[in-house]
Amino acid sequence: MVELTKEKIVTKLAVPILLAILILGCANQLPPGGGEVDTTPPQITEVFPENGAINFTGGYFDLTFSEYVEKRSFRDAVFISPIIDGNPEISWSGKSVRYYFPESLKENITYNITIGTDLVDYNNKNRMAEAYSFAFSTGDFIDNGSIEGTVFDEKPSGVMIFAYRIEVDTIDPAKHKPDYVSQVGQNGYYKFNSLAEGTYRVFAVKDEFRDLIFQPDQDKIGVPYQEVVLTREDSSFRGMNFQLMKIDTISPRLFSAVMTDQNHILLTFSEEIDTGSIKAYNFLISDSLGQMQLNPQYAFKGKTKEKEVVLSLKELADPDNAHLLIAENVFDKSGNKTDRDTVSLTISDKPDTLSPVLFSTIPATGAKEVDFLTPEFTFFFDDGFDFEFIKNEIFISDTGNVPVLFKVVKLDDASFQVKIEQTLKTEKDYLIRFNLKNIFDAAGNGYSDSIYTYNFRTITGLDFTGLSGTLKFADPEQNPVLILKSKEKANLSYTMKPDKEGNFEFSRILPGKYLLLCFLDTNFNGEYDFGFPFPYFPSENLSYYKTEINLPARWSVTNFEFIFNEELR
Repeated sequence: MVELTKEKIVTKLAVPILLAILILGCANQLPPGGGEVDTTPPQITEVFPENGAINFTGGYFDLTFSEYVEKRSFRDAVFISPIIDGNPEISWSGKSVRYYFPESLKENITYNITIGTDLVDYNNKNRMAEAYSFAFSTGDFIDNGSIEGTVFDEKPSGVMIFAYRIEVDTIDPAKHKPDYVSQVGQNGYYKFNSLAEGTYRVFAVKDEFRDLIFQPDQDKIGVPYQEVVLTREDSSFRGMNFQLMKIDTISPRLFSAVMTDQNHILLTFSEEIDTGSIKAYNFLISDSLGQMQLNPQYAFKGKTKEKEVVLSLKELADPDNAHLLIAENVFDKSGNKTDRDTVSLTISDKPDTLSPVLFSTIPATGAKEVDFLTPEFTFFFDDGFDFEFIKNEIFISDTGNVPVLFKVVKLDDASFQVKIEQTLKTEKDYLIRFNLKNIFDAAGNGYSDSIYTYNFRTITGLDFTGLSGTLKFADPEQNPVLILKSKEKANLSYTMKPDKEGNFEFSRILPGKYLLLCFLDTNFNGEYDFGFPFPYFPSENLSYYKTEINLPARWSVTNFEFIFNEELR
């Protein structure tokens, strides 16, 4: 029998106790079992140097957080203004971190350190609620300039704010990194502090690559409505608000053309095409010697993916010869066009035996909340046909067969829109009927004799709501325009202009939750102009009402007060 000494017993007990302590210590970094999930964002509780420190000569700064944070997210969330190039050394100790500057700080400069909202905690990936900033100076005073505002976007958190100090007007955010950087919080608010005197141009950028460079093909951008001049006497600027846009200056390219059968060609472009510009005469099929040329009969969007378009052929091409497909003057959604694109085309001899199918309507058939004032209905087929043969075959009436006035508008060779041209009765059922017997595709497939019926019901008119009040501090000479935008229904908005005293009234509004905004339509085109980053062209001044507006059914909200750029008052 092995005899255990007192020392051996202590050693044997110490090892498992030490292991248990280590395991428990590691477990503290994991989410606790059971209970409510932590949704509290991390906060910064201590900082060195302290905010406002002067004559700073150190080579690092320290931060302590309220909880463990994800180290990688911290590295991505640190922004130093003015920018310091190089790779920093970062040292962690529990909830504290030390960040060593990659190069010596310049003399007599105010530096601003921002920890952006990309920072998340370790356990539940909660983001910082808003960016945290502190400033120190290597000289004997702190610059006190500030710029603040709001980015209006569905998901503003994480949007970057780039500020450029202008000395010569050659600033291009697609080429130049900003002098100062901040990041937007969950509510869209941002603020630059400790800015030096000077003239600034500020952009809001959804910087997907986090490289501090605006990438037009990837990033959305907000352009300022004016430049900001900061002086010792006037050192703050509020109300620099942004609405983001996607800039597209690149022409669409035709990537491929594939024959799905002998009568149909599926085209794939580099981006989404403006369906209103799709015309059969924009396309040509040619053999490799240019001796045989065919024009498609129809061109349409149909039931395809975002970047696809369909062509229908009536004349058949020879499958034994090599062919090319040529596209000219095809426009994308931003108005850019392709001059001439050519791709190879392999001819198919597979016959087309399918008749056209009506696959979608807007609104869906059976809709029960159709407005009785000039409603519109859109019909989508999956194949092209001659529009002239259907526009005279449409009949609209109530269920008592009383006819309704309307007009029909062609959208492309496979879709059209019906627009009612009279006021309908409330809470009444209506029918849209058309005869499909004259609808034939390019291959001659069609219906023998079929009547299609679409039904809908109008609303009562009593459930409408409204909003009326006064717009204040918006110069009537700059043509203010109000927009009431639904938060629940995409593409639902109402636009109006207040009178010279600022009085406005939105009526016949569908109940729901809304945002209210106002812009100064200085060019009187009725639309908000986003501006352009380079060459710089300013946007139009924009202001949002700060809170959501709930408009209940059968109850109009009155005496509403909207203060333009309220933060300035």
